[in-house]
Amino acid sequence: MRREVLNNWATSGRARREALRLTFMAVWAGHLSSAAWGATGVVTLPGITVYSPWVANQASAGAMAMPISALRYEPRVDIHGRNQAEGQADVTVRGGTFENVGFQLGAVTISDPQTGHYHAEIPVAPVLLSAPRIVTGAELATRAANSSSGVVAYSWRPARTAGLAQVSVGQDHLRRAEFHQGLVRSLAGSGGRVGVDFALAHSKSAGAIAHGDHEFNRANLRLQRAGADSQTDVFAGYQGKRFGWPNLYTPFNANEAENLQTALFALNHRRDQGGGDYLETGVFHRRHKDDYAFNRHAPLGPVHPFQHTTWLRGGAFSGRRTVGGLVVDYRAEVLEDEIKSTSLTGGWFHSRTMSKLAVVAEQRWPAAAGGEVTLRTGAAHDDTNRDVGKFAPVAELARMFPGSGIRRLHVSYLRTSQVPSYTALNSSPTAGLFRGNPRLGRSAADHYEAGVGGAWGRWTGEAVAFARRDHALVDWTFRRGITARTANPVDLAVTGFEGVARGSWAAAEVVLGYTALHKDADYRGAAVDASFYALNYARHRLTAAFLVRLGKHVDLRVDNAARWQADNLLRTVGGDRALATALGLAFRPPGWRGVELSAQVDNLWNSAYQEVPAVPASPRQISLTAAVSW
Repeated sequence: MRREVLNNWATSGRARREALRLTFMAVWAGHLSSAAWGATGVVTLPGITVYSPWVANQASAGAMAMPISALRYEPRVDIHGRNQAEGQADVTVRGGTFENVGFQLGAVTISDPQTGHYHAEIPVAPVLLSAPRIVTGAELATRAANSSSGVVAYSWRPARTAGLAQVSVGQDHLRRAEFHQGLVRSLAGSGGRVGVDFALAHSKSAGAIAHGDHEFNRANLRLQRAGADSQTDVFAGYQGKRFGWPNLYTPFNANEAENLQTALFALNHRRDQGGGDYLETGVFHRRHKDDYAFNRHAPLGPVHPFQHTTWLRGGAFSGRRTVGGLVVDYRAEVLEDEIKSTSLTGGWFHSRTMSKLAVVAEQRWPAAAGGEVTLRTGAAHDDTNRDVGKFAPVAELARMFPGSGIRRLHVSYLRTSQVPSYTALNSSPTAGLFRGNPRLGRSAADHYEAGVGGAWGRWTGEAVAFARRDHALVDWTFRRGITARTANPVDLAVTGFEGVARGSWAAAEVVLGYTALHKDADYRGAAVDASFYALNYARHRLTAAFLVRLGKHVDLRVDNAARWQADNLLRTVGGDRALATALGLAFRPPGWRGVELSAQVDNLWNSAYQEVPAVPASPRQISLTAAVSW
């Protein structure tokens, strides 16, 4: 049966066209960069505009840049967006759901206790952050709390004296502006320095489809004190987002809208102690307000029965310490959350305290043939004052090799666990658009993986085969005849393969990624006709990013993501196979130092594929940008 499906897909007209498009882009960029294959060096754009080295286009064509922007074509992340990723984005890693991925900012975990839909609402300008690092496998044990499939980790970028101003115009009355100014001064006699960053951003559009307008605003202020081996950051940020989209969260043909307001205050300190050892600690306070309208154009005015405010605050310290021949990684974190809501009034509690404690020890031995063998073992303990805590063991065996070729082989096992969000726990189980279950408890996941990494010539890469067994994972499901989505526990068996490779030359960089997934689901007897999240996954997903320098002053930037999605009866338009392409062209006029003029097209092929089943796709969007940096 599977062979028949593959044959049918390979011979379909649409599939042939999509394959030809992707092949065309690859051959074109490969041809343009072929002259540089024998050269040395790596293309590096100005650091103030590079948010991730894994994608070519650092922001979208239709909205201001956000931390989520650089993840749109990240090979190890699959994003399901509504009104662009910057409107609302579900982030998934290795076949998990939107609530399984954690976000770590410096030492602390940033999330949203109401729903994982808002985990990525981080009101920080990307220019203040490092490139996102995707954490999976054994390292999850000492990373963000309440995360079971992966973590997106950011660190605070060192301040510098530099600035950026840019304006954009585009289709659908798009207007966008961003500004950043950083200033650093040395401290006499101490060898340290103090810096300040100020950033503003705004974008507004009438919408690529009817009722798909948006208006986003963000303001940031950061103070930084840095020394030779330490960095302390104090941050305050606010972000407001108003946007609409048909079927934003429900498949019932309503013109829905949201008004999100997020404030974040954070203090983070990191000290490097030499030899890879470090200590990092931080505290934060986050407030998130969500005003959701199921029908923004109701006859008597917008209907707003869904208004929520959440608070999340906490502190963490983590680090690495070498004691004799033993290397110890550790993490301790406490989070407190609270929710006030007009609709999430069921359940048994509206506040919660969560904690995580993890210790993982690593022992190394030299190998007879060169290189070394490492064994990492340890455990994490996750707990709350509302649920039963769980210990989670972790073990990894790795073999490192010197020189080029294969550099690392590893096998690992890890257990993770997490507790549900308030939308799942406190929504009414019998009425409303979202039906919860107050009896949902802590879910757990067992991770198994084997991987290889290495370098060959100008290429580096890694490949991992993995399996995960999710126990009582919370999913939102659909049943015919019921106008609601329901939170149900599901036991999920996930198997997959993930590979990523990167090639660098003087005039070009190429990043290739491939992920294959297979899932078996058991909903424990619940009546389920379709899944919005757990079974919304790509059986095969291929990404290809190209950054090509067409001479001294022109860059071509191309991102591609081709997918073969699992069948889902809720996906009504666009089919299960799609190719998404973002194409950008940047020009730096000779003699105009710091000036860049660029054009970008998102969804180049105008695909109607629904990233979230029943949610309309964001059509092709084109924008023009003028930027100056100093």
